[in-house]
Amino acid sequence: MPEYLLKIRRFDPQSGQAAYWDEHRIEMEESQSVLDGILKVRNEIDGSVGIRCSCQQAICGSCGVRMNGKPGLACNTHLGIAADRKWRNEAVGGPRDEGEERVIEIEPMGNMPVIRDLIVDMDAVHWKKFQRVTPYLVNKQPVPEREYIVPHDNMVDITQTMACIQCGACVSDCLSMEIDPGFIGPAALAKAYRFVGDPRDADHKERLKDLAEDEHGLYDCTHCFNCIDACPKEVAPMSQIMRLRRKAGSDYHIDDRNNGSRHEESFTTLVKDYGLLHEAELLPRSFGGNSWFGKFAPGAGAVLLKSLPAIVPAVLRGKVNIKTAILGHKIGSKDLSAVQRLFNKVEDRKERIELNLYVVGEDSEPEPVGASAASESENS
Repeated sequence: MPEYLLKIRRFDPQSGQAAYWDEHRIEMEESQSVLDGILKVRNEIDGSVGIRCSCQQAICGSCGVRMNGKPGLACNTHLGIAADRKWRNEAVGGPRDEGEERVIEIEPMGNMPVIRDLIVDMDAVHWKKFQRVTPYLVNKQPVPEREYIVPHDNMVDITQTMACIQCGACVSDCLSMEIDPGFIGPAALAKAYRFVGDPRDADHKERLKDLAEDEHGLYDCTHCFNCIDACPKEVAPMSQIMRLRRKAGSDYHIDDRNNGSRHEESFTTLVKDYGLLHEAELLPRSFGGNSWFGKFAPGAGAVLLKSLPAIVPAVLRGKVNIKTAILGHKIGSKDLSAVQRLFNKVEDRKERIELNLYVVGEDSEPEPVGASAASESENS
């Protein structure tokens, strides 16, 4: 039976002492969960270890922790997998070497205050963000006498967001929340799409406008993909945020005060016109309008002036080429035509195609009775 070194991050705010690593060696099967290991330490070695858990079936979401730097459910992560994956040092060391000690560092989730040891205060951040997005349906009027009839495709569309178990793993690894604690966050915004995508809700536009106008709202996401990688239920919160943006900009044409919709429109226009992103044009167009003349708008001029302290040193150090900054990157005419054909093909569609990879696929045809037996006899 393999031996594991569990390094548990311990912290008790009431003690006045700094956080420290508490090390324990245990012998368990590699197929047992990290939560099993933590509970073994608590039950047999040190009963003061703080851990929140309940179902142990990856349903309640309460045992979220960081294991070797990666957030996840302790009950849904095998000891062997946690030890073999050097998440914290993956870029340097790769997988665990044969004979190397099996070490698992277990920490509380990030971006939330620690109550004690591995227990974080989800009320202070996670649930507070949820209340921000009005997490319930607003009935359309008049209310039907019996029930709303919802098309099957609409329910399929929101199935992915409904799979969220509120574990907070995505919040733990959100880089935007590290920089801006006010950011509504991936979990709450994914929840917002659950109602924006539901035809029974009466406040689609109001919800989208509210989240778009908020400086900590749906345009505050930096597309780091961490929430997608962290989610144990494949909710893909960042994908839901992008869908909120598409609905806000393309469907409801919400021109938000944060210039988020203009930024996305300018980005795609520049790639279509140049084949590559023209970075120097992106900033003025985002604030002044999606055309070459956008840079002459007062709002764009003010932002350009503010950016000079960063631009001038970059030019002096040779990191920015003035000619390329003014004229943009150049690609071959054939390549540019190919890029523009892709844009035209997508833009000419009558309806936007939303891919929900969580439920893609069709049931296979049932195998005829006796087919398997006949196949086995042929092979024999």
